[in-house]
Amino acid sequence: MKIGFIGLGNMGAPMAANLAKAGHTVTGFDVAGTTAEGVTNAASAAEAASAQDIVITMLPNGAILRTVAAEVIPAMRAGATLIDCSTVDVESARAVASDAEAAGLLSVDAPVSGGIGGASAGTLTFMAGGSDAGFAAARPLFDIMGQKAVHCGDAGAGQAAKICNNMILGATMIATCEAFALADKLGLDRQKMFDVVSTSSGYSWTMNAYCPAPGVGPASPADNGYVPGFAAELMLKDLGLSQQAAEAVDADTPMGARAFELYRQFVEDEDGKGMDFSAMLPRFSKRGRG
Repeated sequence: MKIGFIGLGNMGAPMAANLAKAGHTVTGFDVAGTTAEGVTNAASAAEAASAQDIVITMLPNGAILRTVAAEVIPAMRAGATLIDCSTVDVESARAVASDAEAAGLLSVDAPVSGGIGGASAGTLTFMAGGSDAGFAAARPLFDIMGQKAVHCGDAGAGQAAKICNNMILGATMIATCEAFALADKLGLDRQKMFDVVSTSSGYSWTMNAYCPAPGVGPASPADNGYVPGFAAELMLKDLGLSQQAAEAVDADTPMGARAFELYRQFVEDEDGKGMDFSAMLPRFSKRGRG
């Protein structure tokens, strides 16, 4: 297929490279001028989108998505498919889908889980919203860039699934880090704590697969000085989206709201920016109840 890929950042570049490696013709554009292996550079987003079968976007936020969509939708050929893999607010996803449909395009909102490592390895999970026809058009590319794709429902459903998932992830990571910090002060060995919790009712992805304690459990960013696999500021962004969505539909999410406030404090007022989101553990370790 002929593919346009707009947004060749830490996530987009390896995703585009995997599509090119699989034999597709990929034309890319990024405002920062970044490139990806096997991808031909275009001079603009509209040029990258012109005459393509599929156009994929991977962008920082909903406002930028809307701006880029306004540029690329008129440049796309009728019947092509627009796949947005950004994590944005549900309202922006639905607005772009509506504009794409009005222009005779298929569209899918398909945010991802799996981080930079998953993007490079082609093991991402895609949470997709859109029509059956849109998902069917996108599915072969999801199979190249990832290991799983779930069609969650109509336009915006992919974003809804992503922000609900990451609200759980953020709150669970905080609870995991709190528990390790408490265990330390109670004199409980971290490895013993892991051995118990990882096989008991405290089992979670943040404990078992992404343990925030260095030297405990499978290798994770904690074993590399908390160099980000998933940065704290990205978790803050996703928790902010969850609270924006909760406010829009009048949902009571006190744990999500508290997780958002703790990550906001960590990123904006402390030393969390540029650290992995699991660096909440050393943060709690240094703090008392005051």
